[in-house]
Amino acid sequence: MKKFGLLIIGIILGALAMYFYCCNKGDMITDPPIIKPPSGIITPEKIMTLDQAYNERYQIINDSLFKDSKTGDNRSSWYRLEDIEAYLAYAKQQAKDNGNTLDGLRLYLGAYPDTSTEEPGLTTLFFVPTGYANTSEGSFFSMQGGSGDLKKSDGLNIGGTGHPPSANYPQ
Repeated sequence: MKKFGLLIIGIILGALAMYFYCCNKGDMITDPPIIKPPSGIITPEKIMTLDQAYNERYQIINDSLFKDSKTGDNRSSWYRLEDIEAYLAYAKQQAKDNGNTLDGLRLYLGAYPDTSTEEPGLTTLFFVPTGYANTSEGSFFSMQGGSGDLKKSDGLNIGGTGHPPSANYPQ
């Protein structure tokens, strides 16, 4: 009878412990996680300053190369969020298939050739994946080469232009 009483007390204590564990677990996660900004974040005021500082360069380029153009050269490039997310997944897989690890993206300024049917002569921005070669599986020190461009990986272009293409920040 004494052992039976200890068994009942054990069951009751176990049930109470489970009750507090299960019920309080949900209360602990009521606040959404705090998302910390990544390094390199700039304020809208800094964006305006950088945009305005580019005006002189843009004017020189536009006046010399695009003086007869209806719209002027591109000042910005817009990408759909879905395209960037899909590109990141694609670039990670392509880097892995090529024996590399994707660790970033580099933005390049480029220009369509004057013979292009897309946007003859206009400036474009395109993404190029960066990373490093996987030197060995599971190596702790596998990032020996730094963040160079992954030359066997595809880039991302065909962003939309501003409205009009010569428009300053904000649009």
